[in-house]
Amino acid sequence: MDYTVVMGKMSDYLRTFLEHLEVEKGRSVLTIRNYEFYLQRFLEWAQDPQCADINVDLIHDYRLYLNRLESRGEGTLKKSTQNYHLIALRSFLKFLAKRDVVTMAPEKIELAKQGSRDVTFLESIDLERLLDAPYKTDAQLIIKSRDKAILELFFSTGMRVSELARLRRDQIHLDRDEFTVRGKGDKTRVVFLSHQARHALQEHLKLREDEIPFLFIRHDRAKEGTTPGPLTPRSIERLVGRYAVAAGIPKKVSPHTLRHSFATDLLMNGADLRSVQTMLGHSSITTTQIYTHVTNQQLRDVHKAFHGKMLDEDREDISS
Repeated sequence: MDYTVVMGKMSDYLRTFLEHLEVEKGRSVLTIRNYEFYLQRFLEWAQDPQCADINVDLIHDYRLYLNRLESRGEGTLKKSTQNYHLIALRSFLKFLAKRDVVTMAPEKIELAKQGSRDVTFLESIDLERLLDAPYKTDAQLIIKSRDKAILELFFSTGMRVSELARLRRDQIHLDRDEFTVRGKGDKTRVVFLSHQARHALQEHLKLREDEIPFLFIRHDRAKEGTTPGPLTPRSIERLVGRYAVAAGIPKKVSPHTLRHSFATDLLMNGADLRSVQTMLGHSSITTTQIYTHVTNQQLRDVHKAFHGKMLDEDREDISS
């Protein structure tokens, strides 16, 4: 059977691959930008190789390069960051294989082993101080109400910062205490409002006199005569960090810390791991298993509370 052998350099297919991520895979702009960065790094390091010349030896040398690469004065790249480079390259090779381009089999790229991922979450006393922090500042009332709503929404829903920054006012249904968000991979999921989060949103929206569609906008830096834009993910990260410092919390706190706190709170109060996976929008239960430190603690408490009770009673009878 005759077939055409497809050849070419890596750069010949890079743009088409990125368009494939956008159109066929529905990846976000940020994800596509990251893939482009990781693949451009490989392309430049390997001097735009022929796709047919990408082989095990080349990948081995690239992994050595990544492992020794300095990262903006912060030491060498983390294993997780190295793996992001390899995941992007593996996806690119899979794309080539589906188009019959001669290249290395993507499954030959193995990811670096990583240590267990640390999960930072807030204890209840720190969480309470953080959630109360906005109203203890001397900011404008509308900024206090906005920031209070942001913090309460993070803890109530476990949303990612990018998801929260994209929210629009018409998405929120305060009468139903739930709404839909679009997360990674363009997947939607339902998130739920606690009583505190719903109240904080109501108070903030009462103060809004504008018709801007975004849920959270700038109120402090808008120039006169211009329409305030939405808060960016980076602005929200800085906002959370500032309130953590103001609340006297000694460790670094980010929106992801509140996401971890959301998941940890659910598990400590009896939720099962599969339900938490769904509420966090994880595509794999493996990702959610970083919270096993919580379930392990629960098992330890159960063991301590219930194990050996009958035997202990028998021993007491014998000794008496």
